[in-house]
Amino acid sequence: MSTLPEGIDLEKERKEILQAFKGLLKTAKNLSKEDLKMVRKAFDIAVEAHKDMRRKSGEPYIYHPIAVARIVSEEMGLGATSIACALLHDTVEDTYITLEDIEELFGDKCRRIIDGLTKIPEIFDENSSIQAENFRKMILTISDDIRVVLIKLADRLHNMRTLGSMRADKRLKIASETKFLYAPLAHRLGLHSIKSELEDLGFLHTDPDNFHLVESKLKSTKESRDRFIKSFVKPIKESLDFEGYVYEIKARTKSISSIWRKMQTKNLPFEEVYDLFAIRVIADTPVELEKPDCWRIYSIVTDFYQPSPERLRDWISTPRANGYESLHTTVMSDQGKWVEVQIRSKRMDEIAEKGLAAHYKYKENDTEDSKFDRWIAEIRDLMENHNLSAMDFVNEFKMNLFSDEIYVFTPKGQLRVLPTGATILDFAYDIHTSIGNKCIGAKVNTQLVPLSYKLHNGDQIEIITSEKQKPTEEWLNYVYSARAKQKIRGTLNEQRKVIVQDGKDILERKLKQFNLNNTKENVLAIERYFGANNQTDLFIRIAKAKIDLNKLRELEDNKGNLVIDKSFVQKETRRQKDLEEGKNIEFDTEYDGFEYKLAKCCNPIPGDSIFGYLGGHEEIKVHRNNCPNAEHLHSKMAFRCIKASWINTDLIEHLASLRLIGIDNVGIVNRITEIISNQLNVDMKSISFEANDGIFEGLIKVMVYDTEHLDALTKQFEQIEGVERIERWDFEDHEIISAK
Repeated sequence: MSTLPEGIDLEKERKEILQAFKGLLKTAKNLSKEDLKMVRKAFDIAVEAHKDMRRKSGEPYIYHPIAVARIVSEEMGLGATSIACALLHDTVEDTYITLEDIEELFGDKCRRIIDGLTKIPEIFDENSSIQAENFRKMILTISDDIRVVLIKLADRLHNMRTLGSMRADKRLKIASETKFLYAPLAHRLGLHSIKSELEDLGFLHTDPDNFHLVESKLKSTKESRDRFIKSFVKPIKESLDFEGYVYEIKARTKSISSIWRKMQTKNLPFEEVYDLFAIRVIADTPVELEKPDCWRIYSIVTDFYQPSPERLRDWISTPRANGYESLHTTVMSDQGKWVEVQIRSKRMDEIAEKGLAAHYKYKENDTEDSKFDRWIAEIRDLMENHNLSAMDFVNEFKMNLFSDEIYVFTPKGQLRVLPTGATILDFAYDIHTSIGNKCIGAKVNTQLVPLSYKLHNGDQIEIITSEKQKPTEEWLNYVYSARAKQKIRGTLNEQRKVIVQDGKDILERKLKQFNLNNTKENVLAIERYFGANNQTDLFIRIAKAKIDLNKLRELEDNKGNLVIDKSFVQKETRRQKDLEEGKNIEFDTEYDGFEYKLAKCCNPIPGDSIFGYLGGHEEIKVHRNNCPNAEHLHSKMAFRCIKASWINTDLIEHLASLRLIGIDNVGIVNRITEIISNQLNVDMKSISFEANDGIFEGLIKVMVYDTEHLDALTKQFEQIEGVERIERWDFEDHEIISAK
């Protein structure tokens, strides 16, 4: 937050702030006089509390809570309590206002919401990510009041909309975290528009070049796309009018990030992505007629256009876990293009856009079992394990955010909803923890199957148990759901505690036998000497006889102490200091004992935008900013990510890979190799080409000095007739790394 800029007209600002607040009130619908009084009081308190605060952009800070409150009101459809809490959401964290003040002025409900929105002030040890702790605290409030998460999403959305004023490394960290956690969370809560915008803004700040590439192509094709849509919907409109339906037809273009994702996953250029948009038919029809009317409209659409049987999705009969209801079909237009058509009622559309808030608005009574309620129950299960680290919590929570569902049945015909990829072990734990722990197999549709068997839609499962069965580490590879993993880990942790205690007891006896002092310093020296990751790892390895403790005599100093290499302590201290200062490390020499390596997952070369990741064993891994692992590391392990830049000007060659796709013309390989060898004097390490049905695909590995050298080579290839697409291909064999 910045100080007051010079030359500011405070009276003008005050009027503009009041105007912004009036704009907020216009979006708030059906508020009583008492509601308006509470919102006005929240605004007055927030204005006073934030009066001396400015954002990075220089504007008054109060604009941020007003904007968040407007998102909560206008884009989520929430009521007075949520609007008031959105206005106050930063007061406890950033000003003199306390939670006690909030409770006294607005009651216990608002206090709980504000508390859930307030960041954790304590300092955590270096093995925890503060972002993960903050995220966990927010999620823990779901079972108390879901509005905490909804307001937090609104807060994140406005921060992403105004991210341009932040430093580049901060933008990257916040955008990565948003894509990794907050966009999937919005998806799970059914907030489609907010999820898409968060993804697009995250994409903009993590990969601006490709974002603008897709954006420009969308703009250049808009006119022809609009003409096509107008022609496509014309006969549908005429028929719906004839039938007397009250309806609305919208054409929604896919988000930029989802188009790019499809281009990457399907290896398609923009021009070959056929579902750039979807046609949405929204019928204004009573609840009791929604299902027959949607199917009747489906019949009208397919009277004009041939549907693809494989692309029919009926989420009206069986809604998705986030409450989404709609009928989807993909049809062939008269111009030979596939078009996705979504058919739904006005109520379904509001739920699709505003998710959870709209869902509860339409619930007939509080006792109705909903899929949201079931999801919240799953979160409670996840929270039962208090030993789960913040990082593991985030991992398990995120796993269930983007999962599609399958529908399976118990032997008595009870419907159970599980994530796609679930096995019979997931099903067993979904029934009950004790059933899961004792599961030895199952009968699926009367056929005997093993623990790892993956379930399919419509399967009927009978679990087989044994009192002698116990979970093993291997079971974690057999399950997909967060619930099952948490239950298995809970049991394994109890077993692990016994093993750790055994190892600790063995070490204590050995120290006593060798007349060595049982001190923290000596245990730390032993941990380092044997290369253990931590004390727990040390004790487990001792208990499993994987460490020869007789070697301790080599470290003895005849005074009951072990000789400790002090250099690693100095390096740890220096590392923590640099982390706090956000030091920009220059990768051309060793960094005070920390060696660096170029990450194999993305193969950075000079000229690439890079960052450093501080792993174990005094080593820094250098990654490209658009590395497949970058989002994972920045969002979960930001405290280990360090700004980095290239400063070495020496001409050192680096390995880079290019993928070429095009028409298989005669002699094209010769022209490519000639450019590499003769025109640019590039050292080629390997080349491979495959041709299929007239299309070739080639992978070339070359030695280049930097990105400029590589770009020059790429431009030469682009001049070759028949070459349609060239892309950097250093991610071909990447694995998503663990950030533990």
